[in-house]
Amino acid sequence: MPCGVTVSFFSFELDPALAADPVFDLHKRGKMSISPTVSLSSRDDLSLAYTPGVARVCEAIAEDPALYPDYTWTANTVAVVTDGSAVLGLGNIGPKAAMPVMEGKAILFKQFGGVDSIPICLDTQDVEGIIAAVKAIAPSFGGINLEDISAPRCFEIERRLDAELDIPVFHDDQHGTAVVTLAALTNAAKLLGRRFAELRVVISGAGAAGVAITQTLIAAGVDGANVIICDSRGIIHAERGDLTPIKTELAATTNLSGRTGGIAEALIGADVLIGVSGGAIDETALAGMAPGGIIFALANPTPEVPPHIAHKYAAIVATGRSDFPNQINNVLAFPGIFRGALDSRASTITEAMKVAAAEAIAAVVSDDLRAEAIVPSPLDPRVAPAVAEAVAQAAARDGVARRQVPAKPAAPARASTLSLLTESDIN
Repeated sequence: MPCGVTVSFFSFELDPALAADPVFDLHKRGKMSISPTVSLSSRDDLSLAYTPGVARVCEAIAEDPALYPDYTWTANTVAVVTDGSAVLGLGNIGPKAAMPVMEGKAILFKQFGGVDSIPICLDTQDVEGIIAAVKAIAPSFGGINLEDISAPRCFEIERRLDAELDIPVFHDDQHGTAVVTLAALTNAAKLLGRRFAELRVVISGAGAAGVAITQTLIAAGVDGANVIICDSRGIIHAERGDLTPIKTELAATTNLSGRTGGIAEALIGADVLIGVSGGAIDETALAGMAPGGIIFALANPTPEVPPHIAHKYAAIVATGRSDFPNQINNVLAFPGIFRGALDSRASTITEAMKVAAAEAIAAVVSDDLRAEAIVPSPLDPRVAPAVAEAVAQAAARDGVARRQVPAKPAAPARASTLSLLTESDIN
């Protein structure tokens, strides 16, 4: 087992009122630490783990870099990187204020995927600066999870890092949301007897999640011609002169009928509404949807459409909240995706690997599938192993795996020192 070094995150003393708050009490001194995996109780232990023994390992890696993941912790370690520019529903709060969220992400990686991870909060929001910083620290990690970086910068940062590094780079705000949304839509369509190619889909929001959901749904078989995306200025179409480069790309592959207008015009005849924009969608706009459809209102903490209203116009409803049925939660995706990518030593995460992850999540529901249960609980222990295996096998099929993983159920994640999380902990 690799050797680690104990690290703790410390906080300042709080005033008495905050110290009595259970939330602040839980966060005091941070939510995570790193512990050694070997004993250092004798001189022999020291000579093996450090000098002189460690020099032999260093020399072997210098001669053959392929040994690096086998004899360091990197094969099981991910960097969780943010610039603090788009943190949860808090917006641009900066790197220090983002650290509690990044620590939370790190413990989710450990709890659900057995993946070690280190929060990295960068004090720059410059695209080139972020890319340079991540490239510089990349040798310390087996993968990079980009987190809470605002659009449109996040697209360029991920694209460049994915092209320039030989380890997986994954922006969870984009692809984690897209994978779980695809899983939910897969089961919703199955329940309703609908084929993906026939679905008319409206996506409200053209930020990180909206773009990735569009791309992933099309990769899974939804006809791009039947997808309409709305941003804050209305329907995205090829004749608009105010589109960013990424929206211009979307306009070339979606809404091929050239529909214009706002969300109400977009929803006329729609089978599916996926909200990832925040704000509210008026009930009068929902009335234009085709009957018996699907509404995923994923804004947190306030869905674009309240569930009691959504149920008037849709047969199946999902939100991003744990207090309603069908929670679309990224924790169903990213721990297993990275577990599978790390186990297979994948050089990248392909679109096929994301689709495989979604299919695995959807399959976990199996005989329990019903309108109120189109995705498993985020606490379901079957999810991460199923996703990991599916991702590893997809990596092999796509030719990006550098290690073959047997096609069998993944072993349970290593026991965590963390207590079992509750649904409220992962919101």
